[in-house]
Amino acid sequence: MAGLRLGPLLRYTDGSCATVWVETNRPCTAEVRCADGARGTTRTFQVAGHHYALVTVSGLTPGTSTEYEVLLDGTRAWPPPDSPFPPSVISTPTEEDGLRVAFGSCRWAAPPAGGKDPVGPDALDTLSARIAAAPRGERPDVLLLLGDQVYADEVSDATRQWISGRRDLNESPGEQVADYEEYTHLYYESWRDPEVRWLLSTVPSCMIFDDHDVIDDWNTSAAWLADMRATDWWRERLMSGLMSYWVYQQLGNLSPDELAADPLYAAVRESPDGTDALRDFAARADAEPASLRWSYRRDFGRTRLLMVDSRAARVLEEDRRAMLDPGEAAWLREQVLDERDSYDHLLIGTSLPWLLPHLVHDAEAWNAAMCGGERGARWAQRGERIRRGADLEHWAAFPSSFDALADLIAEAGTGPGAPATINVLSGDVHHAYVAEPSWAGRAPDSRVAQLTCSPVHNSVPPSIRLGFRFGWSAPARALGRRIARHGRCAPAAVSWRKTGGPWFGNQLMTLTLRGRSARLRLEQARTDRGGGITLRTAMERDLA
Repeated sequence: MAGLRLGPLLRYTDGSCATVWVETNRPCTAEVRCADGARGTTRTFQVAGHHYALVTVSGLTPGTSTEYEVLLDGTRAWPPPDSPFPPSVISTPTEEDGLRVAFGSCRWAAPPAGGKDPVGPDALDTLSARIAAAPRGERPDVLLLLGDQVYADEVSDATRQWISGRRDLNESPGEQVADYEEYTHLYYESWRDPEVRWLLSTVPSCMIFDDHDVIDDWNTSAAWLADMRATDWWRERLMSGLMSYWVYQQLGNLSPDELAADPLYAAVRESPDGTDALRDFAARADAEPASLRWSYRRDFGRTRLLMVDSRAARVLEEDRRAMLDPGEAAWLREQVLDERDSYDHLLIGTSLPWLLPHLVHDAEAWNAAMCGGERGARWAQRGERIRRGADLEHWAAFPSSFDALADLIAEAGTGPGAPATINVLSGDVHHAYVAEPSWAGRAPDSRVAQLTCSPVHNSVPPSIRLGFRFGWSAPARALGRRIARHGRCAPAAVSWRKTGGPWFGNQLMTLTLRGRSARLRLEQARTDRGGGITLRTAMERDLA
């Protein structure tokens, strides 16, 4: 009998349709049937011996919330008969309802050992518990997962043991993930968590990768990439990472119209086994990264979301180093400026923060100058070692891209038709903060902020806490200026100041957007005295 291996995940939603993703244990017909009569049906497709379906549900009514179930070959597979959770629903809010956007990144999904979680309560588990306890209460309209949804290079003890049962851990890549099958196990471990599984079945989600979805410091530099390509395991790791990302994350980011126009999706669905078509796609993504795009756009009423690939779209050659290749940068500009008066709020999702603590920014700009040969070959070699050792590869490490994003934001936020707010949403750095930029001369009419929230579930060592607290301090800023002078670094296109944080812990931010108003809340997962988990508000403020 056909059964669910993973899912359902509620992904794309708009006023009339939605997509629901599932992984099944065999080929079958997957159907989503809603209580209000909306429905959708499709056959599964196959990749590397696994079976998947992305069901488009049509006939939804704007401004409603309807329960749904998943049937496989006509037999109900979701919800399970013994589920302790409320029914999964598909909601279609209207512009008048406003929009709640929850976001975060960096979720290490290792199960707690001996009943105690070594990195503290999971913010997604905690959000799920709160919604389940009051299903008609407040909930996000969309959940943005900004990278490191899985950790291919830092697996749990249980996954390590599972891997050791299929290959020798003394052979490369050792205790890290090696191939597509091992990636499927990572997603299985992460998304089978009962609370997270139910949460993702009832709250729509948008996702983008970061480095740990493939490997730490992915695409740091041309020299790094050359070293990785010289190994005997990297190609299979990258191919499997991109293939699994496309199946498990990217498909659900796209609208039904985009899916209908996607030749790869058509080829995979039409083939008895889509593995070869997907491998060819991943090989092209490796050889010619500028030939395809992982970034995407979603419009939620009068809120525009642009999720930007800040990993695979990089230009790594030192003499033209950029966070985004020319085609990607042109796409971003086009999407930002397209019918600018049609949105009140612009959200730019990028896994890596644009605005960092000043010392970190200056260190990354200095390092870029050193690696580019500003102080000669010896400093360039030192700079490359420092870049890899200290993870100096955020927007600040690509100075021309940093300034170009600042200029684009200023252009979008100035003059008639400017949105009320422009928010850059990021994660990666295992703490949360709010930073607000300022421009010399005329300031944009829009309120602009860098909103960083990380991790959802991961450790925050004391060294990170101390380092980032110091990084925002006045002495650190003075030290950064000295470092930048040594690198002969040009001043950045903007200045900025921290207006909130830093906060540490497992956490989520939520933006509530209604009309031209915006309100931000930061909540942290905590264990209460009775041993239960709860989300506690650490900060709440108006942004517009």
